[in-house]
Amino acid sequence: MYICVRWVLNRQLFMKDSMVLVFKTSVSVKNQVKKLRPLLDKLTRQNGNWNFDLEDCDNILRVETQLLKAENIATTLRNQGFYCEELH
Repeated sequence: MYICVRWVLNRQLFMKDSMVLVFKTSVSVKNQVKKLRPLLDKLTRQNGNWNFDLEDCDNILRVETQLLKAENIATTLRNQGFYCEELH
């Protein structure tokens, strides 16, 4: 029981300190998301989550993180041939 409670408390602390970065992208279909999955998983490993909203007209990428900088994420997508701009 102690381990479970500790994990929940740590998760709540993590969520509290994290920020959400939002990007407008040119990623428009699931196959493109599939191509980017390994790179985004590697970037957010152990310190974040990510998701695309392909139904939004701006093909939004949201990244929840404590450590990543917006430029690192944008550069990763640009290096793969996609447009990516942080929205403020």
